[in-house]
Amino acid sequence: TMPFLPCLRKKKLPVPLGRSVFQRHNPPVQQNYQALLETCLKSKCLFTDENFPAHISSIGMGALLKKLPPKLQWKRPHDLHSTPIFYAANRKQLDLCQGLVGNCWFLAALEALTFHQDILAAVVPLNQSFDRKYAGIFHFRFWHFGKWVDVVVDDLLPVNEAGELVFVSSVYKNVFWGALLEKAYAKLYGSYEDLQTGQVSEALVDFTGGVNVTIKLAAAPPDLWDIMTRATYSRSLMGCQTHLGAYFISISLPCTQTTKVLRNGLVAGHAYTVIGIRKVTCHYGPENLVKLRNPWGKIEWKGDWSDSSYKWELLSPKEKILLRKKKEDGEFWMSLQDFKVHFVDLIICKLTPDLMSQEDGKKWMYSLKSGRWVKGSTAGGSRGFRSDTFWMNPQYCLKVLPAEDSRKSLGSCKVLVSLIQKHSSKHRNRAHHHFIGFSLYKVQSNFQGSNKKLPPAFFTRHQPVNNHQLFVDEREVSLDFHLEPGVYVIVPCTLEPHQESEFILRVFSRKHEIVDRYEGKIWEDFFTKHFEQVMFSSISQNPEINAVQLQRILNNVSWRNFQSFHLRFSLDACQGILALLDLNATGTLSIQEFRVLWKRLLFYLEVFQKRDTSRSGRLDLVELHAAVQETGISLSNEVCNLMAIRYGNPDLQISFESFVCFMLRVEIMGEAFRNLTQDGKGIYLRESE
Repeated sequence: TMPFLPCLRKKKLPVPLGRSVFQRHNPPVQQNYQALLETCLKSKCLFTDENFPAHISSIGMGALLKKLPPKLQWKRPHDLHSTPIFYAANRKQLDLCQGLVGNCWFLAALEALTFHQDILAAVVPLNQSFDRKYAGIFHFRFWHFGKWVDVVVDDLLPVNEAGELVFVSSVYKNVFWGALLEKAYAKLYGSYEDLQTGQVSEALVDFTGGVNVTIKLAAAPPDLWDIMTRATYSRSLMGCQTHLGAYFISISLPCTQTTKVLRNGLVAGHAYTVIGIRKVTCHYGPENLVKLRNPWGKIEWKGDWSDSSYKWELLSPKEKILLRKKKEDGEFWMSLQDFKVHFVDLIICKLTPDLMSQEDGKKWMYSLKSGRWVKGSTAGGSRGFRSDTFWMNPQYCLKVLPAEDSRKSLGSCKVLVSLIQKHSSKHRNRAHHHFIGFSLYKVQSNFQGSNKKLPPAFFTRHQPVNNHQLFVDEREVSLDFHLEPGVYVIVPCTLEPHQESEFILRVFSRKHEIVDRYEGKIWEDFFTKHFEQVMFSSISQNPEINAVQLQRILNNVSWRNFQSFHLRFSLDACQGILALLDLNATGTLSIQEFRVLWKRLLFYLEVFQKRDTSRSGRLDLVELHAAVQETGISLSNEVCNLMAIRYGNPDLQISFESFVCFMLRVEIMGEAFRNLTQDGKGIYLRESE
């Protein structure tokens, strides 16, 4: 099981004795954001949340109180800054700083979320602001035990005497979405104190409704790189955690407790976000690299492939320029081998359940069942603890249907099962977690005819498919199975009998197509339809696409709102795109490079359509200036005009194809400049660079 973060380990509370009434999970109080907003606007007053007041009770009554400044105050962002902003859309990084609460696990998960703007927008509605329709009220959405809940908060935030936020804050002092999101999350779980203990895996599920798979890196599977590659292009979120560490130096960071920083630069027992992977070509051969980020935005790895490592000299100048950053921003690269040595767990939160499957892009079915263990009725305990009462536990029949491409999968179907226990306490850290697990049994034909529970005799005569049952005293346990088509029974249980709790059982399987949870799945549908045709027809295990294949793929896309005229990418444009994004100088794009391109194309398309007011399929100079500003990039009029001359037609009008080439060049050159500059004003280049 995944250990809790050191210094943040939750204390196990004794189970209250003499309970005779089943303790149900207490869902959060539901408040209607829109109705409250309209009421406040009508009465011209600022919202004050009585359910989570600006009071010490909302901070908590535990150890966090000792860290608070002597004169704690609650103030609204307008009192702290002359021009507060809710969310800065042009920021590419999280840019949040951890405060007094030890919730690096929360920030690490949030960092992963920022790479998927559609999912982030589902959690953080971005149409909120401090000017238009401002009434001191904000709302956020979290997946909470099987349902999406809307959490409303006021914008009164705890600050010290100097007016500085004591909990999460932004590097940019006028940006407040992070502080307000943390407040909403604290309200969901009882108080700020209740965020002190946690795991990246918990927050990832709360932000996405996905299901976690935890890989113990000390016993990592041989195909770990392939697993991480599929996770990267299937929109999965990844987090990880370091070892406790034996040799360290203690340092004090602003707004945090004394921290154990290892001599290699990693923080002991700390949560990090996996933000990318890359296979690079060195003089001695290929090397698999993992890119990570410390949610503090500082303190980085000092070993091989760190910012100052000699290893970068083994790469081509172009690859080195675009991958290496000499900045103390918390981001760093390390080899896959070092990653396996220095980190304990890799947590992959799968938004699409076929992450670790080799099947050819099949969709999955998702089902959720709610149940409960009740003393004397359905709280039978585990088979190893009390075999005579095990059969009393809830039983769920699972029919695994044959896959359509059974020849490819050799008759085996991928099934992912997740069990989550609900707690009855309003406060997350006061909740008692039972040791929970589940057993999966194949049901023979002679037991399939009845809808009744399987009798005790069945469980004494048969062994579960998962012989080594895993019981964890955590919120969730999940397991992957490869099952033959047939009938199975899932038996969720606590380790000991007579332990009461509600639970959620989730099953992902390939019975039929799954209904997408999020919008913005265009990438997955497109990837399955087009790019994987190249991938699976390739003899190579690491398929790449060339300029001709890129042109074929892009011209097969049904581009939205371009039905009135024919949109095509020329071979010359595709060669230009490939030259910009091909870091290895191989003349081809890898899976990761193509995914980056596709996400940019969707973004450019949205901007282009918004600024093409005449619907002509071209941007004039005025529209081009507005489109560039829309992307968050600042260009002078002179540079913009030069680009129009380079990429436009004789009338200086830019097509979508030219706009893509233009914007890719601007972004790539900007990234190269930021990585090379020492002072933000200029750069020194060697001849090869």
